[in-house]
Amino acid sequence: MRLRAPRVRRRDAIDSRAVSERDRVAEAEAKGPPETDPRIAGQRHPVARMIGIGVFASLIGIGITLLIDWFPAGADTAAGDVDTVYDVLLICSVPVFVLVMTIAIYSVIRFRAKPGDMGDGPPIHGNTRLEIVWVTIPFIMVTALATYGWIVLDDIEAKQKDEMVVGVTGRQFTWTFEYPEQKVETSELVLPEDQPIEFRIHTKDVVHSFWVPEFRLKSDAVPGLTTKIRLTPDRVGRYQVVCAELCGIGHATMRQLVRVVPRREFGSWLDRQKRAAGGGGGGQPGGGRAGGGPNGEALFAANGCDGCHTLEAAGATGNVGPDLDEISKANEAYVRQSIVNPNAVVVKGFKPGIMPQDFGDRLSPKEIDALVKYLLESQK
Repeated sequence: MRLRAPRVRRRDAIDSRAVSERDRVAEAEAKGPPETDPRIAGQRHPVARMIGIGVFASLIGIGITLLIDWFPAGADTAAGDVDTVYDVLLICSVPVFVLVMTIAIYSVIRFRAKPGDMGDGPPIHGNTRLEIVWVTIPFIMVTALATYGWIVLDDIEAKQKDEMVVGVTGRQFTWTFEYPEQKVETSELVLPEDQPIEFRIHTKDVVHSFWVPEFRLKSDAVPGLTTKIRLTPDRVGRYQVVCAELCGIGHATMRQLVRVVPRREFGSWLDRQKRAAGGGGGGQPGGGRAGGGPNGEALFAANGCDGCHTLEAAGATGNVGPDLDEISKANEAYVRQSIVNPNAVVVKGFKPGIMPQDFGDRLSPKEIDALVKYLLESQK
């Protein structure tokens, strides 16, 4: 009978670190489990201290945020309600942020390991009750805030009697506005005071965002869609239409004037626009002038040229594209080509693809002629 040698179980090598770790564990087991973490011995309720600090800091934070004027003075009936919603959001958000950061910072500072302490921290198990609380409270807060915001927005956007429709068209890098009932289209937005307005917003190219800070409400202009917002201007003044969506290199220049005027003055302004459009322009921006042809100066502004180019005659100071005051030696063919096919010849120092490529389709031959003539004559 053949006997087998007993199998010897290999043991891992023991180094000085393993020995010291084993001794530390043995010493801890001999002492038994600590009742409390020695780093917080003598503090019965450290959480209460953290919460107290957080509440105090929250009150200071809420006071500061409510004292800051986040928006310009409102100019429509919805501004007060929107500002109130914003204040409520701040009042609810600041304490949550401050309490969380207070506990985190307090814990990092108070319970940090001492220099040279390489041991493990005390075992900490989950607290089901605490987890339920910190999930339930934010859920209730977010649900309540969402419901409140929806109620306010639904009330603001409710259809009003005697609404006036205003079409808003965004394109790189300008806005145009249409009054379909009055058959007027212009590059300047003029609104009558205390008149409910329904804005119908769309875009000719990329995504833009129609926003007048004094009106508070804003809406994206999305290709292929028509979005709507409703508001009622209630303060006479001059404001700015701002594109709030990055839409290209000339985004920062995509601003247009909006005027809120008394109703009688608005009626006079409409009459002037109709008379100007009666010269054969078909109601298009810059469409009419005394001579019966399109108005090159108005076309220059309506198509956003003043936002990208410098032209002293038009009061334009844009620097996205070449300085048009320097084209005095250019001939008519070159100016026309630069409008219809801007990538054909790119001025040194500028990149191709910045200027919209659709002016040849967007403008009629007569409008292009008028724009070319205006640019050349403005140099004389």
